[in-house]
Amino acid sequence: MGTRDRYGDIFAGHERSKKTPAPRVTAERDLVVEDAASGFCGAVVGFDRSYDGEFVKLEDARGAVRLFALREAAFLIDGRPVTLVRPAAAAPKQQARSASGSTRVAGLRARVAKASRIWVEGVHDAALVERVWGHDLRVEGVVVEHLEGLDNLAERLTEFEPGPGRRVGVLVDHLVTGSKETQLTTGLGPHVLVTGHPYIDVWQAVRPAALRIEAWPQVPRGEDWKTGVCRRLGWGTPQDGWRRVYDAVESFRDLEAPLIGAVERLIDFVTEPDQPGEATGAGPV
Repeated sequence: MGTRDRYGDIFAGHERSKKTPAPRVTAERDLVVEDAASGFCGAVVGFDRSYDGEFVKLEDARGAVRLFALREAAFLIDGRPVTLVRPAAAAPKQQARSASGSTRVAGLRARVAKASRIWVEGVHDAALVERVWGHDLRVEGVVVEHLEGLDNLAERLTEFEPGPGRRVGVLVDHLVTGSKETQLTTGLGPHVLVTGHPYIDVWQAVRPAALRIEAWPQVPRGEDWKTGVCRRLGWGTPQDGWRRVYDAVESFRDLEAPLIGAVERLIDFVTEPDQPGEATGAGPV
């Protein structure tokens, strides 16, 4: 056995001469500490970050706030050196409610789509329905498709062949008495439900307050509605306007009641239980 083995590392110094590392303390808000170098004493009120590293903000009894680097053993608590560490960022809380206000289902996986469908007139209608009711539709296994115009409804229904367990819910813009939309959506049979809202376009079903405007502008008949709205509001092109409308909608609270009620009725209609044949589907949602 060599001398190093018998007596240890003689160059490492005696155990009593080794420095004990300062305990690490989480810098919770209102924790009172003293900066060891300057003697400044204050409560933790925040943090900052720069190219030099992490800093803690301390506020003394007079309200003065100073920044101090979060370095090893740089602070004192009750006269003892400590190393302050920034609190770990809290994990974001999972929302208990979906954008539609329903209970969010955790760990949702794709499921086989129902044979029943919800049809909407255009891409913007489909996008807003997905933004608010997307979670609910995936829970139920319901697919939303757009018609690319209500004039295609009769042809699409002939191809789809609605029946028991194979229902169709149709969301229509400007569904008011005497309109062309009303004439195209009557007498379609018990396996088709048409609901809608009274607005000229689905944009108008978004609450003005969500867009920080007082009201939707009046656009004369004969002028393209989206173009006219964007011109009067200074939104640029209809594409620019659509981005504003879409970004303004975060939940059902940003929509007018007629649209909310119409979509909810369609979801209920196409997901009614005990429909023969509804176990078959077109694939995962």
